[in-house]
Amino acid sequence: MSFLDVLYIIVPSAILYATPLIFTAIGGVFSERSGVVNIGLEGLMVFGAFVGIYVNLTYSSEFGAATPWLSMLAALVACMLFSIIHAVAAISFRADQVVSGVAINLLGLSASLFLVRLMFDGRGQTDIIDQPFSRFGIPVLEDIPFIGRLFFHEVYGPSILAFVLVGVAWFVLFKTPFGLRLRAVGEHPMAADTMGVKVNRMRYIAVLISGALAGLGGAFYAQTITHDFSHSTIVGQGFMALAAMIFGKWHPVGAMGAALFFGLAQTLSIVGSTIPYIQEVPAVYLQILPYVLTILALAGFIGKATAPKANGQPYIKGKR
Repeated sequence: MSFLDVLYIIVPSAILYATPLIFTAIGGVFSERSGVVNIGLEGLMVFGAFVGIYVNLTYSSEFGAATPWLSMLAALVACMLFSIIHAVAAISFRADQVVSGVAINLLGLSASLFLVRLMFDGRGQTDIIDQPFSRFGIPVLEDIPFIGRLFFHEVYGPSILAFVLVGVAWFVLFKTPFGLRLRAVGEHPMAADTMGVKVNRMRYIAVLISGALAGLGGAFYAQTITHDFSHSTIVGQGFMALAAMIFGKWHPVGAMGAALFFGLAQTLSIVGSTIPYIQEVPAVYLQILPYVLTILALAGFIGKATAPKANGQPYIKGKR
């Protein structure tokens, strides 16, 4: 196997595994830029994965190839509504945002498994879906020498959407009045309040956005990689997305780069046994690689990256 053949295996797979991380990490950027810590991304991804698979199984015969997209839309709406729990607790009730996020993680998994057992005759996992996302080549671009086969030959539609979302998120956060207000309530909510910005409203919107995007990430992962839902469908991807957000310094482009890095680590853990030299590494080391890199990234960069100043601090009107 030549070096080019190795790249042709690794790069498309890394983009695949990075896609749900990009969706979820961008959602985390919106939430934490507004000043609300959201470590409940894992639970939101789990719930999104369940909703995506359930809708796919239910409506595949009616909508055919469009079913995965419908499932992602359903997961977006469901997780947006689910994230309201965290928003109410963290913003309106001023609860500890870390504790609230942990509760979302626990509730997302337990509620999903309860619904699976309720809807699938007491079993612990769903059936396999008939309409997963499929790869396709982008005309003209896939014919470009070397680059075409790397990036445009076998792609998923949501992967393209994820990269477009990075650009949209950057533009919204840094080039629009809405983004300026969002960043203001995360840096100095009192100053923003005196300028007429509705601090709590902006934070609610940001948390809902994070829930919606985490739902997209979970639904995409389940419909491309596992093709069903069980307790082990989402195993740490939400925390990887959280690490990617921090590693990327709460910036959409940085979060995307970190997500690609973690996507590469996940790829090596899956296809490493087929790649020369890497196949000599014990399988268990490759399997724990994504999680080790997540810990190292947080340990090495969390002290260097500067979070929004009001991140994690409930806003009480009139109180400094």
